[in-house]
Amino acid sequence: MPFVIYVLGLGIFAQGTSEFMLSGVMPSIAQDLDIPLTSAGMLVSAFAIGMLVGAPLMSLATLKMPRRAALVGFQLVFIAAHVGAALVPHFGFLLVMRVLSAMAYAGFWAMASVAAISLVDADRQGRAMGVVVSGLSMATIIGVPGGTLLAQHAGWEAAFWAVAAMTALSAIALLIALPGGRDTTTAQPRLAAELRSLMQPRLWVAYATTALTVAAQFAIFSYLGALLEDVTGLSTGLVPLVLGLYGVGAFIGLTIGGRVADRAPFTLLLVGMAAFVVAATLLAVTAHVAWVRIALVVLLGAANFGVTPAVNARVFSILGETRTLGGAEHRRLQRRHRRRPPWHPAS
Repeated sequence: MPFVIYVLGLGIFAQGTSEFMLSGVMPSIAQDLDIPLTSAGMLVSAFAIGMLVGAPLMSLATLKMPRRAALVGFQLVFIAAHVGAALVPHFGFLLVMRVLSAMAYAGFWAMASVAAISLVDADRQGRAMGVVVSGLSMATIIGVPGGTLLAQHAGWEAAFWAVAAMTALSAIALLIALPGGRDTTTAQPRLAAELRSLMQPRLWVAYATTALTVAAQFAIFSYLGALLEDVTGLSTGLVPLVLGLYGVGAFIGLTIGGRVADRAPFTLLLVGMAAFVVAATLLAVTAHVAWVRIALVVLLGAANFGVTPAVNARVFSILGETRTLGGAEHRRLQRRHRRRPPWHPAS
């Protein structure tokens, strides 16, 4: 596996920490800004809106740009949004910065996915995507608990500063690992061909699968930290550890999924989705039993992330070489249903 794919995974880890850490940071933000927890949940919605708008727009805007310039540019915008949020702790401004950072993150995700797929042979694309997406599982293992601890002991702004610093380090690594200039090994994307690639019905079946699985995932995860404290009754100090166990499950799921996705993608999808349904159902009926909920959090992480390499590889195999805009659309659909969790007051 080319080393640069691991560097792309590092970039996803840095930015993915911000995406997921709100599960543990939201109580601190709500307390510090003196707003209800349900209002703080709008930050999840703001990030989702940014992803929804940003994925196709950023992909179109950078369609002809060299990959390294586009990837690092997205990272710089992401850093600026987090520094701004930390310096101006106002809820309205924080909402705007979440939208901006999500747009940059969406652009980075789409470009990183295309780069990873194009750097390996067809029979290794699932594994390559598994490596890139493993950045998210590492974010849930290390970044989310770390961000929660920083928010609890040094204020939520410290968590935003940490994300900005990690993203800066990943941008430096990418500048070193990824060659500059235009990619001359593959044909340059054309807008008309990219748009035509979206007309395939089987592609939208894969998109629908992505949207439904991610909607279910974030309907639970977005408020998992609050649920563990308020419903299960775990102490504040234990919440980061349990969130880290979700990441352990995610890493296990991605490791298995990345190795199985190229050989048996549909079996992986069916098993992973069935495991998710079981875990989610048991979470609902055993809400007050701490040890059961902790075990189910691990299973939930494994089921959620285990199917990701299969879905991603399926989308890119359908798209073929016209994968820039189609890959961005896939990422957009991965995030659209987290805009408003089912228990959000506006639902």
